[in-house]
Amino acid sequence: MKASNLTPLKFADGSRSIRHVFIRDLVLDSYIGVYNHEKNHPQKIRINVDLSVIENTKMLNDDINNVVCYEKIAAAIEIIVKSGHVHLVETLAENIAEMSLQDARILCVRVRVEKLEALANTASVGIEIERYRK
Repeated sequence: MKASNLTPLKFADGSRSIRHVFIRDLVLDSYIGVYNHEKNHPQKIRINVDLSVIENTKMLNDDINNVVCYEKIAAAIEIIVKSGHVHLVETLAENIAEMSLQDARILCVRVRVEKLEALANTASVGIEIERYRK
């Protein structure tokens, strides 16, 4: 199994009732980039998301409505990616962070966007951002 290249950060914190919800290695086809050849052909990107989530004060009751659903977050990311061409990976990461922080339970989001086919002799290039609820 390949070792992760993500920098470990503490997103869960029991003393503050913070849960860590994450999505790892979501690979999608995307129209992204500033060059003409990037505008005409999709390229693979990999997205990783870490969310610091306030734990519910009420019982979970094994009910998906009582948690931040990673499936819904992943589906929303796919909608953002498929919504049209984006020039910068930074823009895509900001859009994902903004979408995530619309859920009042999410205190912090870290987004990593990697282009997997942009530069020869690299596994990936990209950026990582972290945004907090104001």
